[in-house]
Amino acid sequence: MIVYFCKMKVVEINFLKKWYSSNRQEKVSGRWITLQQIIPLIENLNSNFKIRKIGKSFLKKDIYSVSIGKGKIKILIWTQMHGNESTGTKALFDLFNLFENPQELSYINNQILNQCTIVCVPMLNPDGAEVYTRLNAQKIDLNRDVIDKKAVETDVLQGVLNEVKPDFCFNMHDQRTIFSVGKENKPATISFLAPSEDIDRLITKGRKQTMYVINAMFEFMKKFIPNQIGRYTDEFYPTATGDNFQKMGHNTILIESGHYFNDYEREKSREYTFYALFQGIYFIASKQDMSNYKDYFNIPNNEKYYLDIIIKNVNYKDKKVDIGIVFKEKLINNELKFIPTIDKIENLSNYSTNKLVLDSDLVFFNKKDMKDWVKNEFN
Repeated sequence: MIVYFCKMKVVEINFLKKWYSSNRQEKVSGRWITLQQIIPLIENLNSNFKIRKIGKSFLKKDIYSVSIGKGKIKILIWTQMHGNESTGTKALFDLFNLFENPQELSYINNQILNQCTIVCVPMLNPDGAEVYTRLNAQKIDLNRDVIDKKAVETDVLQGVLNEVKPDFCFNMHDQRTIFSVGKENKPATISFLAPSEDIDRLITKGRKQTMYVINAMFEFMKKFIPNQIGRYTDEFYPTATGDNFQKMGHNTILIESGHYFNDYEREKSREYTFYALFQGIYFIASKQDMSNYKDYFNIPNNEKYYLDIIIKNVNYKDKKVDIGIVFKEKLINNELKFIPTIDKIENLSNYSTNKLVLDSDLVFFNKKDMKDWVKNEFN
């Protein structure tokens, strides 16, 4: 197991923000990202990148790997394991732009690429991405298939893992708007997890290193989005990819890109995901002492106290209640729609929201009328 001892240069935040505002990958945006959108971006990467077709999806779509760097530290990154979780994919192409054109950040870029070999799978589930679904074309959740290996995409990822033998993995996902951070009830824009290796959640040497990288990411991200960074519970999932890769000795960092206030296209979340991924890789490349892990447990837990819309003080069955609405994402006629659905009918004083409606004049006698009103009002 690797233990690092080296001094890390401090990233100048203003340089990073300035670089990002001028150099992010503008040719990919929004929530619905498909293979056809990213193929031209992959093909246009410069000669420093090594591009390979490493397999095919169930519906015979190509799955690519993109590699860069010449260092001894091996890092594996994959995105869109769930086809409808695309924020990490966008952030990854922003990272590729940094490697191509670092400008004032060249001192960091050089350190990363001299110390690390980075192998990326920008879209593991192109079939699910095409139809904007979590599952693959076989209706399999690739993040719960690492043991059974029923999906061809699982074999592709396992093949890359066996070939690269990474010291660290970044498992990129999106999380729903409903997640909030601790007692702040602000949206969980970025959340982290150091997966457990067993049901007892033992703090192994590998988990300590994973936790310490996450600590560095958390401290860095607090400068951008304080009180909007959470930590998932480390309950062990026997069939989960991250848990099993961690168990196999490949330190795995889960990054969940979540909601930022009214950012339904996840473009602000994309920016913060880029910063988090950048910091994690740079921290690893700088060979830090990774023995201090305990601050990981000071990162506030993810909660579920955020809603898309709250309507306060509605008259329903002779009582005053609040209506909590969440948007369901659905692809309709090749356009992504956000469908308002009633999630809660209760006192929502402890919840935060993107949109608060104060309307004590509304009267509903049954749930059907309430659903019809919500559909007409917010569609």
